[in-house]
Amino acid sequence: MLKVIEDNKLLTKNQIGVLYGVASVACFAMMDACVKWLDMLPVGEVLFSRFFFGLIPILMLVPRSEFKTFYKTTRPKLHAFRAISGTLAIVALFIALREIPLADVVSLTFGGPIFVTLGSIFFLSEKVGIRRWSAVLIGFIGMLMIVKPAYDELNIYYLFPIVFCIFFACVALSIRSLSSTEPNYRIALYFSLLSMIVGLATLPFGWVMPSKFEFFLLIFTGIIGSYANILLTVSLRIAEASLVTPTKYLNLVFAILLGYFIWGEVPKILTLLGAGLIIISSIIIFIRESQLKKQVVSPRP
Repeated sequence: MLKVIEDNKLLTKNQIGVLYGVASVACFAMMDACVKWLDMLPVGEVLFSRFFFGLIPILMLVPRSEFKTFYKTTRPKLHAFRAISGTLAIVALFIALREIPLADVVSLTFGGPIFVTLGSIFFLSEKVGIRRWSAVLIGFIGMLMIVKPAYDELNIYYLFPIVFCIFFACVALSIRSLSSTEPNYRIALYFSLLSMIVGLATLPFGWVMPSKFEFFLLIFTGIIGSYANILLTVSLRIAEASLVTPTKYLNLVFAILLGYFIWGEVPKILTLLGAGLIIISSIIIFIRESQLKKQVVSPRP
């Protein structure tokens, strides 16, 4: 199916790439909504299902010629760091999705590039100019605007999207290095396996037998989550990153619509204003890193 679309002569590669980017965002939005819907099931059970069923699309990417050796790597320590960071990020995200409005979660996760910039300063000793420092400050102001009502209400669950952003930065920095030698499916494989193990380890603490519909949602969450990452990777491969990356902000539109029509959530004015500042911050960081010819990293672990 993807090959057919890529071979389409009516659209340019950039147009096709943008379509893939929008499809990726829609898939991520559906996955987030499913995780929120499944709040009656333990987090560990949902986590295991997300990555167990998500392995199906990943394994389909492995070339036949490498099927016997696709898991072999010479960089196990960095894979472990990426997998641990990704697992902690996704657990924080799943908890946040259950406890706070969908639009608030999505808005705060847009702050990932802010923490990537800070991580590159402290761990990679990169020099950051006034534009990116200004972007970081703007982004933090936006995050504080979203979190302020939660601070007044002592809602600690608003900290979890920020925890997600911190570990997302670790994921992004590790992928920058891993991508130079490792194929995407191998990076995703070790992350998926560790997340499955962590989820399975919660079994003794009481999993719940899902209904038929919930079981369908568990399967759908796993498959749609992996396809979201695959679509994003393909979009960045065939189109200019400057065209694809802004499509991720459509996720806020999807989050507002899904939150309103399914759970009756109406985003606060501060959430929208804060999200606007975070988006501006992320765009400034992206433009500057594009000028410096840095690799664009997926906005989700």
